Amino acid sequence: MMPNTDTLYVSDLDGTLLGTDSLVSPTSAAIISDLCSRGAMITVATARTPATVVPLLRHTGISMPAIVMTGAATWSIEQGRFIQTHILDSADASLAVETVTRHGITPFIYTTAPAGSPLALEVYHSAKALNHMERNFVDARADMPLKRFYLDTPMPPGCSDRVMLIFGMGEIDRIQAAADDLTGRTGCYVSHYPDIFDPSAGLIEIYAPGVSKAAAMRRLAKECGAKRTVAFGDNLNDIPMLEAADVAVAMGNAQPQVKEIADIVTDANYTDSVARFIAQDFRHHIK
Repeated sequence: MMPNTDTLYVSDLDGTLLGTDSLVSPTSAAIISDLCSRGAMITVATARTPATVVPLLRHTGISMPAIVMTGAATWSIEQGRFIQTHILDSADASLAVETVTRHGITPFIYTTAPAGSPLALEVYHSAKALNHMERNFVDARADMPLKRFYLDTPMPPGCSDRVMLIFGMGEIDRIQAAADDLTGRTGCYVSHYPDIFDPSAGLIEIYAPGVSKAAAMRRLAKECGAKRTVAFGDNLNDIPMLEAADVAVAMGNAQPQVKEIADIVTDANYTDSVARFIAQDFRHHIK
């Protein structure tokens, strides 16, 4: 279907489009599905991988490419494959793994699956045992068809040219120290922010240079012919995307820094506020 608007709507997932149960509510799914059927251009930009994004969007009617892994890749929902990826330089990847590990965090190393594999990603984690936060993270993503975890397994040497993400979680002070240590030592894009469920814990993501939700949003807008972008977010890693958007919408539950840079602060994520905002905006900008 041809778009009935010149606006591209891009929403973060966790803490934004997703409710407190980390799902798209039936109400939001119904609203977005109806909008997509009428030509609205709606997609997501998230740190999540296709393995969790695809099932989350199943009932939304979204068919536009999804910006995944903080912009390190774009996933075609229609074709079921990556249509764009950004791979880390192997030397940068080795330095990042060594630095994060030195600060007491064993990272998850995400690599693209080899050609011909039914998987999208293979994920390696070399620690002998997972901490509580890591265990919850893995358990929530076990047995997904597009991603496989290899635990207590160092990344095989042959995978060094397929690394797309180095991801760590732990005490927020350790995360901050690791991020500070990497600053200026590599050209990688380093993002770190507090966990939305536990502010004492932090997350760090390390990507190839130039990777960001903002860059991916601009690229997608150009490809789909959008003249206006509206972005939604709640956490610190959403700020570059919000600053790049024509209209930046922060959630009512957003971090204070996110609200400060937003054009509009809407209601909290658990009130279907993203879907309702898009519906109202779409009515005003329909061709």
